[in-house]
Amino acid sequence: MNWLQLFVSLSLLIILHEGGHFLAARMFKTRVEKFYLFFDFLFPLPNVLNFSLFKFKKGDTEYGLGWFPLGGYVKIAGMADESQDKDALAGPPQPWEFRSKKAWQRLIIILGGIIVNIITGILIFWGVKFTYGDKYVPLQQVTVHVMDSSLVKAGMQNGDKILGFTSFEDLNRALLYGDVSTLEVERNNEKKVITLPENMAKVFIENQGALLMPRVPFIISGVADNSPNKDIAFKPGDKIVKIDGTDIQYVDQFAPIGQAKKNQEVTALIENEGQTREVKLKVGEDGKLGIGYLTRLKDLKKLGYLPLETTHYGFFEALPVGINASVNTIVDYARQFKLIFKPSTGAYKEVGGFIGMSKMFPETFSWEGFWLMTGILSLILAFMNFLPIPMLDGGYMIFILWEMITGKEPNEKFMNIANNIGFFILIGLMLYANGNDIIKLFTGK
Repeated sequence: MNWLQLFVSLSLLIILHEGGHFLAARMFKTRVEKFYLFFDFLFPLPNVLNFSLFKFKKGDTEYGLGWFPLGGYVKIAGMADESQDKDALAGPPQPWEFRSKKAWQRLIIILGGIIVNIITGILIFWGVKFTYGDKYVPLQQVTVHVMDSSLVKAGMQNGDKILGFTSFEDLNRALLYGDVSTLEVERNNEKKVITLPENMAKVFIENQGALLMPRVPFIISGVADNSPNKDIAFKPGDKIVKIDGTDIQYVDQFAPIGQAKKNQEVTALIENEGQTREVKLKVGEDGKLGIGYLTRLKDLKKLGYLPLETTHYGFFEALPVGINASVNTIVDYARQFKLIFKPSTGAYKEVGGFIGMSKMFPETFSWEGFWLMTGILSLILAFMNFLPIPMLDGGYMIFILWEMITGKEPNEKFMNIANNIGFFILIGLMLYANGNDIIKLFTGK
């Protein structure tokens, strides 16, 4: 389901992105020779395995579906592109070619894909906010489970209530980007100030954002394959309420018991719909039961264990909210991108490719989750294409802006060298990102 959603989402966004270039080119009477979803060659080798799964021609443009599902492209007459067709640039410029157009017109053609991706992101966020609203767990109404040892050392405790933030999303953003150095918490009706560990971004990234979560009861969601309790049959809705006579109101209360009972058997009292039963459970050598617990906010809200607030918006009211969400998405991604080039955060280790992207989608399909992630990916696609790397839209934009400022067009030799450098940068990034995914797949990290 993750992969299917990613495939459909990226296919839609590729068509829209390339469609932006296509419409801008047509607006300035520039001929578009090809419009393809996926490549009809073994990208990045334009002369290897040239064939398409489907194609037809209308006017001057050949529309088709390529066999290599790694993107898509429009082949604009008189422009160096993914097809690397040097013969197309050999003759004198023709009136219908990209290279014969004015610099400002070429700039709009180049930015057409980015503009469409931004508009698409805004429209999707507008629709999501109007249809589903904003859902969040109000921090002021819950206590937290501290999941990171460095925060425990800093003085945070399970059961603390965090002040000064509306939602976990706002809190996590502040922790990741280092916007705060202290947290104010309420404990036993007293306010305390916690000084956060240095390099909070590194701590956040190493824990994949799982630093603090709402305190939740031990409602069993499943059993791991390697669990010492894998042969025990649990029922949907089973909740552990006691271990060896000790009350278990929240999941985190089991941890000290587990550490004290390693490789031992304990008696658990299971509750389900008012009925209770005792079950013998084995504690592993790591002090854990190997039993998963329910964390889905919607499910916990439905069962009455967690407050989940929703802010609804009218049709026109949702538009500025959607625009603001789009701006925040791009700004947040830019800040994450900056962290990658700061080695002390370790963010470069978390750069992911297609496997990482697929995990962004919910495992269980929902239109809300699908459109939300598609909107985010649309804005990420716009941001990445805006980077000033040759062969990306941002690289072409820099060359055109240079021409507009100096009045001199970069010569063909320079462009070829720049495109080759850009090509190797992009291939290197793609191999690194997907290589990270593969390493994580086999190491489980």
